[in-house]
Amino acid sequence: QAQLVESGGGLVQAGGSLRLSCAASRRTFSTNAIGWFRQAPGKEREFVSAISWNGGNTAYADSVKGRFTISRDNAQNTVYLQMDSLQPEDTAVYYCARNKYGSTRSRVADYDYWGQGTQVTVSS
Repeated sequence: QAQLVESGGGLVQAGGSLRLSCAASRRTFSTNAIGWFRQAPGKEREFVSAISWNGGNTAYADSVKGRFTISRDNAQNTVYLQMDSLQPEDTAVYYCARNKYGSTRSRVADYDYWGQGTQVTVSS
């Protein structure tokens, strides 16, 4: 059974930083690309960032480019999302997921296993 667990969310003031972690079971993680998505109340889930299995390829949504950085530690089976210069519009539940095609594409349908999510709230 594939498993991903997010952590690191919380409440932060605008301009602040948070680092999210996505811990995966070894079977889930091994050679898979991992993505981060977010969903705000009343909105659809949207792509944030993704990273290939070896970290060689990354992708970002335009809204977070230059502010968020994705990385991974394969020895720890963990993917990180460093979020800097946070803004109130970044407030959402953040999810990590495994890409079933091994790519960094942004479509929700390309991801099969999802974590339970972690809340990020940015106050103005």
